[in-house]
Amino acid sequence: MAYSDIQNHDDEPSLQTERELEGLPFIAPCRQLPLNAPIQWLQLGWQDFLRAPGVSLTYGGFVMLLSYALAFFTWQLGGYVLILSLMSGFVFIAPVLAIGLYSISCQLQRGLRPKIGYCLREGRRHLGSEMVYSVILLIIFLLWARAGSMVHVFFPMESQPHLTDLAVFLTVGTLVGALFATLVFTASAFSLPMMLDRRVDTVTAVLTSVHAVMNNKLPLLLWALFIVLAMVICVMTALLGVLVLIPVIGYATWHAYRATIDPSLWPEHRPLKPAQ
Repeated sequence: MAYSDIQNHDDEPSLQTERELEGLPFIAPCRQLPLNAPIQWLQLGWQDFLRAPGVSLTYGGFVMLLSYALAFFTWQLGGYVLILSLMSGFVFIAPVLAIGLYSISCQLQRGLRPKIGYCLREGRRHLGSEMVYSVILLIIFLLWARAGSMVHVFFPMESQPHLTDLAVFLTVGTLVGALFATLVFTASAFSLPMMLDRRVDTVTAVLTSVHAVMNNKLPLLLWALFIVLAMVICVMTALLGVLVLIPVIGYATWHAYRATIDPSLWPEHRPLKPAQ
């Protein structure tokens, strides 16, 4: 099935729908998850990858090339310290890049053959919400980058530093990174999939994500560890793992949203029409 790249306005909100949105709560209800829920999400994400290998590898390849370009330019401009900072900070940008992957899983769910063009049109439709969300992530990322540079004051200057001094540096750096990563993960775990799926504002989607994470701490902690492990594998494979792992994680996140959040009070976005 081919899709037109011409923007259609079928998804423009009607006055009746706008009135229906008034009075809705700020937070969508969430379900209680079993501890093994993240394993089920990964299985469903892998199934989506196998159902759409072409677009999955295309998307993963784009992210991989973007990562290589980022690493090259930061190496030229700032050396290895800046590379480590930006690669770690990539976790803050990844949720926005993943919205196309959520669209692919959504297309599969609707029985469509996924197309990159359809993902781009979905992204254009949600551009306003994405921009607001990107600004939030950008602020957090800049704060993290500043905090990361300040942490280096704890790095021992001696040629043969004592193990205790190194331990202080590593402990402070780990705590600072964990704090910012936790903030981003809590806010982004379900917010972007919800904005893709439903007519909901950014604040409601973020608050819903925070509420769901806080009410499912152990399953979401396991899910976060899976994501961290995937990122470690990507780095250890010189980013070649990005080709497969990023699409699988993105698809799994869509299924995590579907399993966790009950957004039934909010109207769905109308599917974009295929070309005739």
